[in-house]
Amino acid sequence: MVAQRKMASTRQTYGETLIEIADSYPDIVVLGGDLNVSVFTHLWRDKYPERFFDFGPAEQNLIGVGAGMAASGKTPFVSTFSVFGVGRPFDQLRVLVSQGNLNVKLVCTHAGILTGEDGMSAHGIEDLSLICSLPSFTVVSPADSVETVQAVKTAAGTDGPFYIRLSRAATPVVHDEDYRFELGKAEQVRDGSDVTIFATGVMVSVSLDAAELLEQEGVQARVINIHTLKPVDEGAIVAAAGETGAVVSAEEHYFHGGLGSIVAQVVGQNVPVPVEMVALQGYSESARAEELMIKCGLTADKVKEAALKAISRKP
Repeated sequence: MVAQRKMASTRQTYGETLIEIADSYPDIVVLGGDLNVSVFTHLWRDKYPERFFDFGPAEQNLIGVGAGMAASGKTPFVSTFSVFGVGRPFDQLRVLVSQGNLNVKLVCTHAGILTGEDGMSAHGIEDLSLICSLPSFTVVSPADSVETVQAVKTAAGTDGPFYIRLSRAATPVVHDEDYRFELGKAEQVRDGSDVTIFATGVMVSVSLDAAELLEQEGVQARVINIHTLKPVDEGAIVAAAGETGAVVSAEEHYFHGGLGSIVAQVVGQNVPVPVEMVALQGYSESARAEELMIKCGLTADKVKEAALKAISRKP
């Protein structure tokens, strides 16, 4: 049996954290794209209406104004769904935010397939690939609500463009309240000597469950939370790959351009070992989040299978 964990909403946590830090950061303004209740920025809207701006379903304008506010000395937190916040205004993110290295904090919810019943058109499965391709962006995919609080606070206090990736559905909590987030520093959440599972976002919890299943078969799996995909902690990846000799990446994102691609690049350049990837192979459909995770193979059993395959490929 695997552990049962408390569930919590990272998008609600985001909205509540903004309220918590409002007085400490008087230059923060919040920009919305007609989805404020869904991304929980309505909490800010209701308490700080003079520091809130809604642009409706016009995401290119949303990013453009956010860039202008950042250039004027404000710290804009721009929020919508990931498909609208990254895909639709990609050119504005590229030219205005990334090339200008402006202090825009893009926090998107409803990432991956956990949009559930919203269906294929709302599945943000390419966002990490797109945003990681932009120089100057820091990219964070928190594992749970506890990490979300600290990632948002870190973004507020760190200059430069940020992308923080959050979910629609409530997700398992893997951290205690005394956890301390370190930007750009991978977190080892479980030790093991036979294989390393590098995971991000909701797949950290799934990977911990997979490690428990592997332990029942006498396999010791190390689990590392790659919460910061850019800049990624190359040292942690190289060290773990070298020490365990086999690697699995696990992400709720398309297999191309996300965590798996990052891990494979680092491993290939430094310490070539067998690499297996657990990731999305394409779009899915409208269904409950837990049903989509099973259908798309983002389960503890599938991570376990990938780990055993990677181990079998050791020279």
